[in-house]
Amino acid sequence: MSKTQELVEKLVKKYESLGENPDTFLEGLLHAKPINYWDYIEVETLLALQKPRTNFKDEVVFIGYHQVTELVLKLMIHELKQLTSSSPNEAFFTEKIERLTRYTDMLITSFSVMKDGMSYEDYNVFRMTLAPASGFQSAQFRFLEIYCTELPNLVNEEGKKRLPKNPSTADYFEHIYWKDAGHDRKTGKKSLTLQAFEEKYLNEFITLAKRLKGNTLHEIFQKIENPSEALIRCLRDFDYNYNVSWPLTHLRTAQKYLNKKGENKAATGGSKWQKYLHPRYQQRLFFPSLWKDVAILDWKKDNV
Repeated sequence: MSKTQELVEKLVKKYESLGENPDTFLEGLLHAKPINYWDYIEVETLLALQKPRTNFKDEVVFIGYHQVTELVLKLMIHELKQLTSSSPNEAFFTEKIERLTRYTDMLITSFSVMKDGMSYEDYNVFRMTLAPASGFQSAQFRFLEIYCTELPNLVNEEGKKRLPKNPSTADYFEHIYWKDAGHDRKTGKKSLTLQAFEEKYLNEFITLAKRLKGNTLHEIFQKIENPSEALIRCLRDFDYNYNVSWPLTHLRTAQKYLNKKGENKAATGGSKWQKYLHPRYQQRLFFPSLWKDVAILDWKKDNV
């Protein structure tokens, strides 16, 4: 039997096993057009998604960069969905974490597009047309955190002081670290940026957190018996890169455009960006069980 005949036989068996008529599908294949790269990747659609609100040329750079970032976050969540729906297996776990680390490296290194790739003067004009929109409103960033770790690890020390004795999922989200960027705890007032974000996504965040309870990335790792030092280092690298290196890179970029000349400009979302972006204030980490003998902020000092 030739290779072609073997493949046709396998196709016939495939559709018969589905209870379908193989002739229908084979005839459809006969008339189907060959696929092209531009159709498969949807190139024309992708290139039509940059819609600047001003005539400043670098606004296209700004939009394109953030769209690339969202695509990378989507790939990371794609990996996390597989990790959180599988049984603990060190080899599989390690491979996926290495992928997550590589994606995070892309996020870190690509920030030079923002930091060094736009006109300082132009950016500080066109960004005003974006208010109250803010990168703070990236829902994928929040989904990723929920996949990675338990909600108590996303509440900073001040937030933990405000939690009730037996906090519910909703309680954790009321005091989650990122709300500090738009919620004045003294007055109770929320920024328009935060209000819009909660209205659109908060219920989805709560639903996902409830579904993943006991099955986040951190919790699945803890089910692995005698994890290797290689896996532990891999997880620490991902935790450090995502929760320290990337925020610091973002902070340096914000400092260039918002405080280069000591102006201390406000972010478009109104957040106190100096505190919000710095890891010391965020106090966010995914795998607290791995940082008992070393502080996450010191990880790369001794591990370069």
